[in-house]
Amino acid sequence: MLDHGPTPLLGQYLTISRLLAGQLDFHSVIRAVAAEVSQIIPHDHMDVCIIMLDGKYHTAHESPFETGWGRNPPAPISSSPIRSLLYGEVDTMITGDACNDIRFHYEGAYSAPIFEGDLRSRLHVALKAQGDVIGALTCSSHQINVYGEDDLDRARSIADLLAPYFFALRAAEQAKRSAIVETEARAREEGLRLGALKLTEALEVERQRIGMDLHDQTLADLTRLSRRLERLTHSSDVSSDMIEPLFRSLQHCMHDLRQIIEEARPAVLQLFGFAQAVENHLERSIRDSGSAIKWVIDDRTEGLVDSLPKNVATALFRITQEAVNNAIRHASATEMAVEIIASQTHLKITIRDNGIGMASTQKRTGSGIDNMRTRARLISARFEAAKNKDGPGTFIEVSLPIESVGE
Repeated sequence: MLDHGPTPLLGQYLTISRLLAGQLDFHSVIRAVAAEVSQIIPHDHMDVCIIMLDGKYHTAHESPFETGWGRNPPAPISSSPIRSLLYGEVDTMITGDACNDIRFHYEGAYSAPIFEGDLRSRLHVALKAQGDVIGALTCSSHQINVYGEDDLDRARSIADLLAPYFFALRAAEQAKRSAIVETEARAREEGLRLGALKLTEALEVERQRIGMDLHDQTLADLTRLSRRLERLTHSSDVSSDMIEPLFRSLQHCMHDLRQIIEEARPAVLQLFGFAQAVENHLERSIRDSGSAIKWVIDDRTEGLVDSLPKNVATALFRITQEAVNNAIRHASATEMAVEIIASQTHLKITIRDNGIGMASTQKRTGSGIDNMRTRARLISARFEAAKNKDGPGTFIEVSLPIESVGE
């Protein structure tokens, strides 16, 4: 224990106060004042423990070397060797040999750093602000029986200098974290809002397209049929040769109408399941395009994909449908694979092709990628679209957390 007179001590306390100014984080404060504190209380290791606002966890900030306490933040107070001080049961703790003091080695205590750092003599003083314990100041020595009551008194004075500053830093860090969380939440909300708006616009365009198809194609065909039937009603002799063309035209109208309905509502998905709906869409789209594309679909979900809520399954189907359409219409692909996999935590759908690549696909498809990404967001799924790493072409992957399905 050093014998300091009151005047040198006052000057050192003032120096500590001056060193605190301008430090914006806990580590900077510790590094700034450690040398000056060592002139008042000799130590081989100093640390400051700060209780988090939840009152259950704490962080540790150390000098001149770091132990497991500082490397693994935050840690539960219940496993701290000085939990009685952090809980406010005592204001100070002092030991001549922490390696053999049973107070630091109760069952469940994380006291390994005491042996790791050979921290034998230790003194601990509570840091208090507004009457509450917010942490602790600790000085340790490799030697035994180093500290006494005078050192505790000096540690209390240092703690009184540090506590208000640490209290303000803790509040500032919490405010910063809250601001970051709020900003991220607002960004996600705004991104989802804009994405949903774009998707709504795309759905409105699709609705108008369906209306035009019904008006220009089906309704026009039915109008012609109606007029031909009206003429037949005025004929006294109606033969089978006159009815046959009407029958074929009516079948053609029914086929076109089914096609329009299928594009608006995936009936195969509801009746036969996800994999069958994707397979049906692949076959029809490739056939209609006239392209020679080899394709394969691999469903390894053991029925999980077909147990999804209807809105989730439909969203996943629409994303897969859009990815398939992009590959067929724009990528000049000759091979395509759809893989549906389920793990304990995620359901993943991957669509790969060997076409001309992501850059050209994005340029040509316009809002297609955005629509897929928005659909994924709306069901809390992660969406990724990129170039294949092991060859030409593009892969699109949708990953749906299993726990979000119920939500």
